[in-house]
Amino acid sequence: MNFERAVVVKRATRLEELVARFNTKAQARFYIENAGGNFSDYDAEDGAYHSSLDEISHALRGIVKLHLIDRSFLANYVFAENELVVVVGQDGLVANTAKYALSRPIIGVNPEPARYDGILLPFNARTGVTAVRQVLEGKAHITTVSMAEARLNDGQRLLAFNDLFIGVRTHVSARYRIAVHGKQEEQSSSGILVSTGAGSTGWMSSVFNMAAGIAQMTGTRVPKLGPLPWSARQLLYVVREPFVSKTSGAHITAGALAERESLEIESHMPVNGVIFSDGIENDFIQFNSGATAHVGVAAASAHLVTNAKLVRQPRK
Repeated sequence: MNFERAVVVKRATRLEELVARFNTKAQARFYIENAGGNFSDYDAEDGAYHSSLDEISHALRGIVKLHLIDRSFLANYVFAENELVVVVGQDGLVANTAKYALSRPIIGVNPEPARYDGILLPFNARTGVTAVRQVLEGKAHITTVSMAEARLNDGQRLLAFNDLFIGVRTHVSARYRIAVHGKQEEQSSSGILVSTGAGSTGWMSSVFNMAAGIAQMTGTRVPKLGPLPWSARQLLYVVREPFVSKTSGAHITAGALAERESLEIESHMPVNGVIFSDGIENDFIQFNSGATAHVGVAAASAHLVTNAKLVRQPRK
């Protein structure tokens, strides 16, 4: 593939969001400091982020055409086949971008390694430029990441890099019929979580940590579930806090879905039913009564550039 342009995806910093809320930086400072907060931390984070963004943008303009977009435009941006993608983090921005960039190589840049763990951000501004050069030269190391997909009976679909949540937007019980592996059940719960390999160390791991804590308290044993490989063509699912009543059961509570298997969920929620992905509540499709979702491994995969095989420049 001959890549002709790099799309740099950026996000608003906490300081920029505060300024948008309070109109000026001075008013934002007054609000934070009056509440006992440390405004200098917001200021330092903003400075480090824009320094990294400016550094890599300036360097890339010398080697490839460049286009800069904010995360708020991702859902409406149509990525071309000849575009590679540079994401100036956090991790969540990489996950959100991957659902739209699909097969395009994604280079995650950590703007402040001292602040962010950056599991999906293996590069800084300098090494990110090297990674872009390697993509252009066909020498980059690409890691394939499987994704999840929810498909509704009306044709709508939603991809997830980490996980899908199926439930109610508010803190009330979700009502639905669930079917998997030839079994079905009416349920009332706090919703269903479906995780990819990349997401198995995130929200899903928290659910299993909770289960392990309850097991320890009651003196029972819970099988230890290790994280799935990012490339695994497999999903994990958990029903959160299922309630047993005259009309709802809790026999289908957790399991795994192989590549050709799916979870079928029929909504019994008249309003506020949703399916959202990767913990972003604004990235959702409505899931109200009359809608049926089939959740499984997506045909599409994300492609992350990693630093496992960075080319060493010969010494002069």
